[in-house]
Amino acid sequence: MNYLYRNNSANRIVWLMKTLCTDGLPASTTRCYSTKLAPESPPVPKVASTVSNVPTERKSIVPPNYRYVYQEFLPDPKVEWRNSVREKLERKDMLDRRANIDIPEFYVGSIVAVTSSDLHAENKTARFVGICILREKCGLRARFILRNVIDHQGIEISYDLYDPTLQKIEVLRLEKRLDENLLYLRDALDEYSTFDVNMEPEILPEGSPVPINDVKVVLKPRPWYARWERHNLQGVANIDEHTNERRRRKAEAVATPWEKYDLMKEYRRTIPEEEQKEIFTEIYSQIHSLELARKKMKRKRTFVKPTKLA
Repeated sequence: MNYLYRNNSANRIVWLMKTLCTDGLPASTTRCYSTKLAPESPPVPKVASTVSNVPTERKSIVPPNYRYVYQEFLPDPKVEWRNSVREKLERKDMLDRRANIDIPEFYVGSIVAVTSSDLHAENKTARFVGICILREKCGLRARFILRNVIDHQGIEISYDLYDPTLQKIEVLRLEKRLDENLLYLRDALDEYSTFDVNMEPEILPEGSPVPINDVKVVLKPRPWYARWERHNLQGVANIDEHTNERRRRKAEAVATPWEKYDLMKEYRRTIPEEEQKEIFTEIYSQIHSLELARKKMKRKRTFVKPTKLA
């Protein structure tokens, strides 16, 4: 019995090996399995991939000049005054306000005309034309100051940028100056702050850069509104004429020229670029639609109807 069992088992193993070696193959082809290592195949040259697997940084759709045009959307850099919920709600209110009134692009040194509600005026509205000498604060508290000399009297009016009483803001001349603020015009000659109240707007070609007015004003003799010799002003011509040696030594003693190299102080005074991109990405869609509407209205204003028809 053992001999017959062993013989049947051997026959079964032989039949199984033949089936594995010849199943699905032509009669002349023999397939077998071996424990020997297969011969090494020649290396296949690698084809350079056209698509890189390294993730590339996605380009931002927000123009880089937004941080200067819409600077009031950036929060205050002081940490103790930050509140993300309040800032987000303020940005929503600011966008709603911009949907009702056109707030154009302007800088310190631009000539601006503002029409606001006034209960004591004849037509219940008042229009003031002046040069912007200061822009400060952020959010709904952003404000600017206009200055003009009328009847040999200097007049300054401070406006909140998002005040609901403002009816219209017009930029009569878009330009920049050499300094961040022009408060020294209070001590300058009147001719540098005098502008016609009926001034016509000067429209720049679309896409042209904002011009920089490099005029240097002449200050009146002391007393001054501030110690301008300590402010390192670029737009004043005769500041040394009214500064004696004692005042010059005091200005050098309190000067801090090393602060421009203090990276941590500069970091604390500004909003990080990553946070700026996040904020402007949030408001870009609505701001962009408002810009397109403004450009469309600007083209209508610049169109001159021909006097003769063909």
